[in-house]
Amino acid sequence: MECRVLSIQSHVVRGYVGNKSASFPLQVLGFEVDSINSVQFSNHTGYSHWKGQVLTADELHVLYEGIKLNNVNHYDYVLTGYTRDTSFLEMVVDIVQELKRANPNLVYVCDPVLGDHGSMYVPQNLHPVYKNKVVPVADIITPNQFEAELLTGKNISTEKDAVEVMDLLHKMGPDTVVITSSDLPPRLGDRFLVSFGSQRILMPDGTRTTQRIRIEVPKVDAVFVGTGDLFAAMLLAWTHHYPTDLKTACEKTFSVMHHVIQRTISYAHEFYIQYFLTLKMIKS
Repeated sequence: MECRVLSIQSHVVRGYVGNKSASFPLQVLGFEVDSINSVQFSNHTGYSHWKGQVLTADELHVLYEGIKLNNVNHYDYVLTGYTRDTSFLEMVVDIVQELKRANPNLVYVCDPVLGDHGSMYVPQNLHPVYKNKVVPVADIITPNQFEAELLTGKNISTEKDAVEVMDLLHKMGPDTVVITSSDLPPRLGDRFLVSFGSQRILMPDGTRTTQRIRIEVPKVDAVFVGTGDLFAAMLLAWTHHYPTDLKTACEKTFSVMHHVIQRTISYAHEFYIQYFLTLKMIKS
């Protein structure tokens, strides 16, 4: 059976972030993806300069109404990432709630993009909207450590803190929480990164159990953009296949991430070798 995803994320002309990072990998894995852009920029905001448009609630509403009028607003998943407008984010919540009324089994995967390494890279007024409106309707969230701390108001200094933060996020709404990266020391050495996950599972007898995971993944000596968007998309895909096995879903997600990054580095090295060889031939 075909699974349909409504992906509401950023779009850039130059580079691979947002929907350009999420849509194609999901399609490769067999998902049908409808994409709506939250922003349309010339390039990602890590550049010195960027230009473009930030979509508002009215613009999102018009797009969604067009989908609705054609009776093709039937989704199994909603995936959201970077945005810069509070009204747009509030409209996302309205759309998710409407889609869940139509399909109670719909799963909302939210990457609460707020910032990293102690600083925000979206407007400050998005924080209370995420905390009070978005996270409560999400089923799966993928914050980094900074975002998890910001949403809960609790710092993570130990593994126990990480578990407590995930429990606080569970209480806000989501049944699955993955802290994609943390600053905690890895047991395997400095060349690894520590991630945490927690999943509340409803048992057949009506009780709930919680699955906790701790994963250490190899670090890569390079900087990439769009990795958070790819991670959220792949977690959506693998939790679809392993809905009650967060460990396996995360392992497969991190495996995809690692292989994509390694292949990107390999292609980049090949490109620069060929580039400099060509320059040398031209000069000679």
